Amino acid sequence: MYTIDPKKIKTGEFHSYMLSSIAPRPIAFASTVDKDGQPNLSPYSFFNAFGSRPPILVFSPARRVRDNSIKHTLENIYETMEVVINVVNYSMVQQMSLSSSEYPKGVNEFIKSGFTPIPSEKVKPFRVKESPVQLECKVLQIIETGQEGGAANLIICEILLMHINESVLNESNKIDPDKIDLVARMGGDWYCRASGAALFEVAKPLSTLGIGVDRLPDSIRLSTILTGNNLGQLGNVEKLPTNDEVIETMNKDFMKDLKQRFGNDPAHFKIKLHELARALLEKNDAETAWKVLLCSVH
Repeated sequence: MYTIDPKKIKTGEFHSYMLSSIAPRPIAFASTVDKDGQPNLSPYSFFNAFGSRPPILVFSPARRVRDNSIKHTLENIYETMEVVINVVNYSMVQQMSLSSSEYPKGVNEFIKSGFTPIPSEKVKPFRVKESPVQLECKVLQIIETGQEGGAANLIICEILLMHINESVLNESNKIDPDKIDLVARMGGDWYCRASGAALFEVAKPLSTLGIGVDRLPDSIRLSTILTGNNLGQLGNVEKLPTNDEVIETMNKDFMKDLKQRFGNDPAHFKIKLHELARALLEKNDAETAWKVLLCSVH
């Protein structure tokens, strides 16, 4: 294990390790104006949601490591206590990256990066038309965590209005993850795209308690075929299949075929059952996977 004490290496070096390991991070594309109405646009990946009533977002324009200066976004927020946070999807990621260039104060990043400013309804900063979701916010509090380069400035915001482009909604009026096609920040120059094959579902834990991995029979819990994720799926059931349900599964054609081919070798038969169960779990079919696994004890 490679162990690092952040106080014993350079801030920039630790920063790189930290951002490469705490990822992917959502991107707050923050639009602000100064007291004279001059706009600024800049992305921040120290960002997330922290409540829904009231709806709270927090992002941090950290102090620059190289010269300990603060960013125009922070200066503007101190002056106005308002911000629009625009989410970033794949179709705008290159322009968003361009806007992160450290242009001098007074340079309009909307113009430099080719984005379209549109008026907000409750705050002064503009929204980014190209962003699929735009969040008008008032700033409740700014927490400075230090005065050295790299120190965070936690900007705690309350969402006043959310604007959603209808093109990212599904037929149930919910946001479709493939349609919104969000991107997230990794370390260095790397990003990731949250759509397509990168998406997968994990069933939320039951409102009633699942049996837990500790309740799995040793023959399943110590399997060399099933993964930790598989065991978590199996543990997230409220009760095991009944004996009648297992017998019904044993009488299905696919189980009869397995029994005929491998039944004379119990160890090999068990491996095949576990492989089948793993395939079922990869399709999120924990109920059938349990029935298959329990066939080995009948």
